[in-house]
Amino acid sequence: MAELYGSDAYSPAEIARRIEAVGEAKARMAWLPLALLGVLAGVFIGLGAMLFVLVKSDPTLGFAASAVLGGLVFAVGLFMVVVAGAELFTGNNLIVMAWADGRVSTAQVLRNWAIVCVANFLGAAGLALLVWASGHASLNGGAIGHKVVQFAVAKQELPFVTALLRGVLCNVLVCMAVWMAMGGRSVTDKAVAVVLPVMAFVAAGFEHSIANMYLMPLAMLLQLDGLTGHAAITWGGMLGNLLPVIFGNVLGGAVLVAGVYHVIYKRQPPN
Repeated sequence: MAELYGSDAYSPAEIARRIEAVGEAKARMAWLPLALLGVLAGVFIGLGAMLFVLVKSDPTLGFAASAVLGGLVFAVGLFMVVVAGAELFTGNNLIVMAWADGRVSTAQVLRNWAIVCVANFLGAAGLALLVWASGHASLNGGAIGHKVVQFAVAKQELPFVTALLRGVLCNVLVCMAVWMAMGGRSVTDKAVAVVLPVMAFVAAGFEHSIANMYLMPLAMLLQLDGLTGHAAITWGGMLGNLLPVIFGNVLGGAVLVAGVYHVIYKRQPPN
């Protein structure tokens, strides 16, 4: 099959089978390793978001250059998730493939998503606390801290439907990155597969729920130092962003990626 595609990568049909097998294992994983791996994923994505803000805080870069370069460095987070091993809520939306084939139950899918989402928040918010305490936001004359608050205010003020749709578009690209990484056989293969889709969603300004779990708590902490924008970041404001973004991420990953590929490769035998 690999020769048919002119490379040693797994074919799309083989990727579908691998995604389904991995999804079944994820859904059946014991809660403690699942939670710890979820914390790690939150930290990894938070590190990517931290590097993204570092790039965006440089006023010498043009809009397009900072957007694309910021997306490239953000990809470090998902690359670490894929290669080092971690449980990321947005990527785990692909478990729906195993559910659709009857290999796991609805309760098992929801259990995985609930544990991983909470653990991702703990990891991302915990990193935000460490970054705040380290004084990282004061770099570049405080521009990093101001940019974090600016991003958080903008996210808090997004209309529900806008946040939802940006969440959908984001996780289509994130799950495609995970999907294509499953087609690679080497670390280099996985890096190439991850970087471009992640760069695309970040540069386009789409909404990733776990990245927001780092940026918004960090902005709230920076407010304690007197660094504020034209509006205060609140718990209610953060929840008002996360709810539609999480729902949008699920629709994008579980329906538009996992659901579509299930119809293509699992409901009927591939040619």
